Amino acid sequence: MSSAGSQHNPRPVSSNTTYALAAVALVVIGLLVFAAFKGNKTAPTEVRNDGYGAVREPAVQVAIQPAGVIRLGRPDAPKTVDIFEDPICPACGVLETTFGQELAQKIDEGKLAVNYHFVAFLDPQSKSKDYSTRAIAANLCVVQTGSGPTYSKFHEALFTTKQPDEGGADLSNPALATLAIESGAPESVGPCITNGTQLDAARTAAKQNLDDLDARTGNKAATPAVYDGTTKIDWTDENWVVNLAP
Repeated sequence: MSSAGSQHNPRPVSSNTTYALAAVALVVIGLLVFAAFKGNKTAPTEVRNDGYGAVREPAVQVAIQPAGVIRLGRPDAPKTVDIFEDPICPACGVLETTFGQELAQKIDEGKLAVNYHFVAFLDPQSKSKDYSTRAIAANLCVVQTGSGPTYSKFHEALFTTKQPDEGGADLSNPALATLAIESGAPESVGPCITNGTQLDAARTAAKQNLDDLDARTGNKAATPAVYDGTTKIDWTDENWVVNLAP
């Protein structure tokens, strides 16, 4: 924008240029809308409880709840928080990198349990075009072990060191199976992942979870989204985990 008193007068713009600029504007608007949908917030840069790692207490269990929700925690945990994530969502990776270890400690201490609600609206942004759904299916396979520490290690890796970039190379089913076994799952979990045994269940769960998130937000769904009951939590607040589970 020119400053006050400037003598600069813009040259007339041709019709072709006007149309081109309008087309670019539409593309930019579309990208902004998509970014708002997928979530693009940033959390504090300091990793909370760095060095703690994933859940480690054998008493922590993992199980599939109605609608394909995955619960990680001790059975008697007094507080449960709901987290909506897409496996390829960059902001979800930020949440897990920043707060995952702090969540793990609270889960180990029995102060908190987490309900993971997985969605898959970013499938088209993966190179394979179905990574989010396949990763959800792999989660459902690993849950069958019932081991909280095993599932926690697998989930942590999926959203931190192994999370693919949008449009970049993602993990194949055999690679997901290898990661599950490296996280402590038995060899029997491998075929469940490589054969896509839970794909239909993953698609159903992803749709139900997205419908749930849409209903909570009025069709303005974005991930990650964190809820304490019906109250939406600002996950960019560095103290949100401590505030939920002192």
